[in-house]
Amino acid sequence: MTEWFLVVGTALWLGILTSISPCPLATNIAAVSYISRRVEKTRLAVLSGLLYTAGRMATYLVLGVILSASILAVPQLSYFLQKYMNMLMGPLLIIVGMFLLEFLTLPTGSGSSWGQKIQGQADKMGVWGAGLLGIVFALSFCPTSAALFFGSLIPLTVQSGSSMILPSIYGLGTALPVLGFALVIAFGAKGLGSTFNRISAFELWARRITGGLFIAIGVWMSVRFILMS
Repeated sequence: MTEWFLVVGTALWLGILTSISPCPLATNIAAVSYISRRVEKTRLAVLSGLLYTAGRMATYLVLGVILSASILAVPQLSYFLQKYMNMLMGPLLIIVGMFLLEFLTLPTGSGSSWGQKIQGQADKMGVWGAGLLGIVFALSFCPTSAALFFGSLIPLTVQSGSSMILPSIYGLGTALPVLGFALVIAFGAKGLGSTFNRISAFELWARRITGGLFIAIGVWMSVRFILMS
């Protein structure tokens, strides 16, 4: 039971870390901007936050189920993972940790206005547009979020056999800041700017500490399951 809570907690933390990373944080700010337009009605602000959260959770749930089923549906690949997953996890954690510490980077394109275009489409849908934002923003992977989702969460999902629960928990974690801000907006919109600045500062140290832990655990797993096997 303790191990299960640790796995669920890891999935939640990966989601939270994703949500406050620079690229996903920008999309979350766009979502908060969308929700803030409904500040005059508390119920709509809270409902928008919940719909945004549901959109992200549903997207990661579908991706997790499809990817896990695809991996396990191939007998040879399934056998390979069952036999060598512990060996693969070490190097994977090291690579993800290097992305978090920005030792490894991937080129990213410009196109900074795409979020505004999506937000414009969501505006036409009214309060339900928050759900659309959640789905679209969940699919907008950047290097850090891709490394955390594909490099950490999916292997953890396959290893634990929780293709529905862990991706959903991860999705919840990615939406928690927006859901929290929806409540702040609904019951008092003061101090949002300073709060965002604090989140940015927290993200830097959270990412560095998590990246260091990932590398340390990855090195330990590599020594334990590769060099000493």
